[in-house]
Amino acid sequence: MTDSCLNSFDAEPVPEIKKPRRTVGNKSPRVLVEARQQRLYKRQLEGLPARQLVLDHASKEGVSVATGWSDWKQVNSWNNEDWQKDRENMLARLQAARLRLYEKAIRKGQLQTAAQVLDSIGKVIGESVEHVSIQAPELSIRVEAKEDLS
Repeated sequence: MTDSCLNSFDAEPVPEIKKPRRTVGNKSPRVLVEARQQRLYKRQLEGLPARQLVLDHASKEGVSVATGWSDWKQVNSWNNEDWQKDRENMLARLQAARLRLYEKAIRKGQLQTAAQVLDSIGKVIGESVEHVSIQAPELSIRVEAKEDLS
């Protein structure tokens, strides 16, 4: 009985591996690399310094620190690309954020914050201290030497 059981297992064809797959030094597919870089891109909003982000990224993803830095290089290029795309809209978005901040500060009675936001808005529209001082009249006082009348 055991012979018949064992013989039935031997009867099934065993797939032959022609070329075993390398496990060490195998390059990751581009999709996996990009997904790993996107996870680092998302984490940059946590407020950690770049070195800490890269070291945490390398340990969490199971990659070397050098690979973590290359991922960070890609994230920086994405940041630059994003900045170039959003640059035209940035002023309007900043002003809208300042106005929302001003309204919330006034509602909560945070007058110092509201004053700072108003100063910031004033600088954008050209009402800065430097601008106001340029428009003010300039006074100059000159003291002449005394003449001897004797």
